[in-house]
Amino acid sequence: MYKVKLMNKISSVGLDYFNEDYEYGETLENEDAILLRSASLHEYEFTKNVKAIARAGAGVNNIPVEKCSEKGIVVFNTPGANANAVKELVLCALFLSSRKIVESIEWVNALKDDENVGKTAEKGKSNFVGPEIEGKKLGVIGLGAIGVLVANAANKLGMEVYGYDPFMSVNSAWALSKHVRQAKDMDEIFKTCDYITVHVPSTKDTKGMLNKEKFALMKDGARLLNFARGDLVVNEDLLEAVESGKLSKYITDFASQELIGKDNIIVLPHLGASTPESEDNCAKMAVQELKDFLKNGNIKNSVNFPAVNQPRESKVRLCITNKNMPNILARISKLFADHNLNIENMVNRSRGDYAYTLIDTNDDVRQDIIERIEAAKGIINVRVIK
Repeated sequence: MYKVKLMNKISSVGLDYFNEDYEYGETLENEDAILLRSASLHEYEFTKNVKAIARAGAGVNNIPVEKCSEKGIVVFNTPGANANAVKELVLCALFLSSRKIVESIEWVNALKDDENVGKTAEKGKSNFVGPEIEGKKLGVIGLGAIGVLVANAANKLGMEVYGYDPFMSVNSAWALSKHVRQAKDMDEIFKTCDYITVHVPSTKDTKGMLNKEKFALMKDGARLLNFARGDLVVNEDLLEAVESGKLSKYITDFASQELIGKDNIIVLPHLGASTPESEDNCAKMAVQELKDFLKNGNIKNSVNFPAVNQPRESKVRLCITNKNMPNILARISKLFADHNLNIENMVNRSRGDYAYTLIDTNDDVRQDIIERIEAAKGIINVRVIK
């Protein structure tokens, strides 16, 4: 029986994928895995029994990933599960950035005591004129699951779409419309596009990527959408760009005190994945990832360990996490040979400073042999699945 601790309310559609081999709940102790959405684990004390964490969502800022890596805890996320929900909100933001819809609603609401509200509204509508998006140029920075959906949808709406992503996956390349133009770099998008939407993760290389220097490259009156991460933008520089008219509108899904209540800035309360469909999809994917890892040792959609998948065909499987160091596999293979243990199948993958190995055998592997593997230099932990 595997124990899965819930740190947030998780969609029942996802939890229904657990069978009788799994126990889940918010009060479990000595858990094998953790399933969460937005709860923070930065102050959480992991027991030695924790093997995996699955976040029902794409971002993992609420999880101490490096600390988990050092402990051999595999961290999963659910990329693409909420992509359609975010895409729809970005399309909504495109229209909000053009037609002054929010401002006009606020103005009409203030007329509720006006006996001649119809005539007053008709006279005042000229204050809320905004351009159509058809025929305008949209730049999409980051062509992952969300960026591709946004680019394709905007193209169908009649926009001239430019895309930039130096790390685009093969799957994204196949999914991207042939009508989306490839920008040679981000600066081309800044200089060319009337609308810009950003869909990249927050990393040491992307934090603050939208700053005074980049705003200066943009077309006068450009409109910027940020539904990726708040810290991609230097807010001080952004405010200057909006106040000067360099940016005619900024819409973000990430609340920040200095942005609230400012003209031509619309701040949403992180609504990107706030749909029942998205929550269901994320929960289903997260549960399936945990089940395959706990039962079979397979890894898919981990942010800190490599993807590894090997069908179960033998009696015993060893799941080994280790530092990415030379000769570790050779030492393990020798240990097996010294004890007349036959390796039926073995797969090893590395990712940065860490590696993961699956070893299948039909022989019984004694506890003292497991302990010798665990004691070897560079080994983080060893899990035996029978």
